[in-house]
Amino acid sequence: MLQIGDEMYLSAVFLLVLLGTRSTIGASSVTASLYVFIVMFRFPQVPANQASQVLRPNGPVSAGVPVVAHRGGGHDAPENTIAAIREASRNGATAVELDLGFTADGVAVLMHDQTVERTTNGTGAVGTLDLAELRTLDATARHRLREKFKGERVPTLQEAVEECIKHQLTIFFDVKDQPDKAAAALGELYQKYPVLYNSSIVCSFEPKVIYKMRQADPGVVTALTHRPWSLSRYGDGTPRSLSSWMHCWLGVLDVLLDWAHHHLLWNLCGISALLMQKDFISLQE
Repeated sequence: MLQIGDEMYLSAVFLLVLLGTRSTIGASSVTASLYVFIVMFRFPQVPANQASQVLRPNGPVSAGVPVVAHRGGGHDAPENTIAAIREASRNGATAVELDLGFTADGVAVLMHDQTVERTTNGTGAVGTLDLAELRTLDATARHRLREKFKGERVPTLQEAVEECIKHQLTIFFDVKDQPDKAAAALGELYQKYPVLYNSSIVCSFEPKVIYKMRQADPGVVTALTHRPWSLSRYGDGTPRSLSSWMHCWLGVLDVLLDWAHHHLLWNLCGISALLMQKDFISLQE
């Protein structure tokens, strides 16, 4: 069933369609179709205690939020490497965010960008290099502490997971694309390391990624990442359009997108949290 209070939002959909079409039958049909679609294809959320254990490993809200090392802790060590995970743990992080990429031979590795230029001494897209080729690259080449971590390579996802488990770190798997490959690779890891069910979360800006993950394994804690006002404003807060009319219209779309995340996508994907911006976790009771 839908959450209590969502009937208000379905009523809002009905009124908006009614105002736009002036057809009671049309508005009723659209609203009913939306309701049936969500009920038929939605995934239930994982148990609340499981989600809380992942999102609040230190206890209730009063105990403070987790300290999550972005990209494994890319400031103190080369990002998305085993060295970064170790440094994050040493510096007091309780969790790490890891970015997934896939090699030409289908191996899941840690890489934020689609190409390797920014973080290594190599060139080309990650997806055009097989694992053996990727292993030859220096993952410290562009880092300010490259001499300290000389010889660090791009790790596989499994190697990173094993290191995180060793240090008892919560893992935020950040998946940007390739939902089928990501769901399959992560699904295998959850079966191999059951501890992940209570110590990790799969998150993405793309609802399809989360939906595919829930299809592959409904027991995995998941979250959608969302940047409020991303349609009407750039990351620094400046408007995307100089036209006042267009800026207002994009603002309306932002409100609708925000509603979709909190209600339509929340119910459809059965997510346990919304990750807002970089540092704020929104739990929906």
